[in-house]
Amino acid sequence: MKFPQLFAILKKKRDFERAHLPFIASLLDFDLILEIGYAQEQKKKITPKQLFLLKLGSVSSVRRRLTKLTVEGIVVRQPNSSDQRSEFLTLSAASVRVLERYGGLLISLSEFSD
Repeated sequence: MKFPQLFAILKKKRDFERAHLPFIASLLDFDLILEIGYAQEQKKKITPKQLFLLKLGSVSSVRRRLTKLTVEGIVVRQPNSSDQRSEFLTLSAASVRVLERYGGLLISLSEFSD
């Protein structure tokens, strides 16, 4: 077995997810958070329409999950000052902090497996 402690590593990862990322109820939630966070990290603005065009799921599923994440305060919608019909999406500061800790855990676990 390439990773002699594979399941110990996966268990630590999953324990963190259950404790700190309860808002990620599906892979689609995770995909949406990743795409919004990546755009934010790259200093680019992303709209709901751009998420729909990525075909991460059906438009209705993306819209429904995005609404859930917004209501929970994970995603923040900001009005587009140049086009009142659209809005930009970002992750809340609290969400970014939790995800930074998650990233740190993933890095430490990957180093542990080497």
